[in-house]
Amino acid sequence: MKSNVTIIDYGLGNLFSIKRAFEHCNVDAKITQSHDDIGKADRLVLPGVGAFSAGIIGLKELHLIEPIKEYALTGRPFLGICLGMQMMMEASEEFGKHRGLGIIRGTVVPVPSKGAGSEKLKIPHVGWNSLCKPGYVDSWDKTILQGISLGTYMYFVHSYYVEPSDKNNCVAFADYGGHRLPAVIAMGYIYGCQFHPERSAAKGLHILENFMKI
Repeated sequence: MKSNVTIIDYGLGNLFSIKRAFEHCNVDAKITQSHDDIGKADRLVLPGVGAFSAGIIGLKELHLIEPIKEYALTGRPFLGICLGMQMMMEASEEFGKHRGLGIIRGTVVPVPSKGAGSEKLKIPHVGWNSLCKPGYVDSWDKTILQGISLGTYMYFVHSYYVEPSDKNNCVAFADYGGHRLPAVIAMGYIYGCQFHPERSAAKGLHILENFMKI
């Protein structure tokens, strides 16, 4: 019997690319807007591309916020991708102040426009960047990064990034102009990826396979 994953559709995000990526990993992937499907999911994915406010509005209009928050309390595996990861936080500063899902404490703030040496940085941060391990993280074993080597490149597209209140929620970061931008966050079996694993070739698929094993 194949493993299965439920992908939330709220009007934003490259849903079918994510669905195909999971199917490539021999996983049954279901796209849904159903409260019941979310409640019954074995594993849940919240994708997203675009502005934080538009994402939250989309979830509100479909009355999906409470079902998602209730799911997060169950301890079952949950993955936020790009905007989906950002919406897990308590609030965002993108185009004003906006309240998030509050699943993980912290805020969403702009990617700095200047590097540590005051050089101008391109915004959004787009393209391939390597994954680094914070000094307080001993190993990526038993996380969705198990088997991923330090320096592995993933594909990023974002103008904002998350700042968890607890630094220990950040298990990997990408260096951009000397700034450490959290690339993977975790709290129990709740994970977020700022990059797009579905667009990050074989190593990105490996991360999705790891998610299906936790």
